[in-house]
Amino acid sequence: MTRKIRYDDEELEILQALESGSLEPVADSMQHSEEHRAAAIATFKKDQRLNIRISSRDLKNLQARALEEGIPYQTLAASLVHKYVSGQLVNRR
Repeated sequence: MTRKIRYDDEELEILQALESGSLEPVADSMQHSEEHRAAAIATFKKDQRLNIRISSRDLKNLQARALEEGIPYQTLAASLVHKYVSGQLVNRR
């Protein structure tokens, strides 16, 4: 199953700039790259364990969604928790 990638307006603007060749290098790009790399490592460092009990149905659905995304279900679960606690995941009620 092939999924169509959906871009938001900012991503489309970046993609168009890249394709048109109008992007310019950032001054001190190596320093910026190292700063971003360090932030990513700190964000994704997994130094604590969480054990939870969930229904078989929820686990199967989580595993199916993870398979669609091409990632392990534990990674998807950790990502959902991170997005929720950081305010990036909103309830659509």
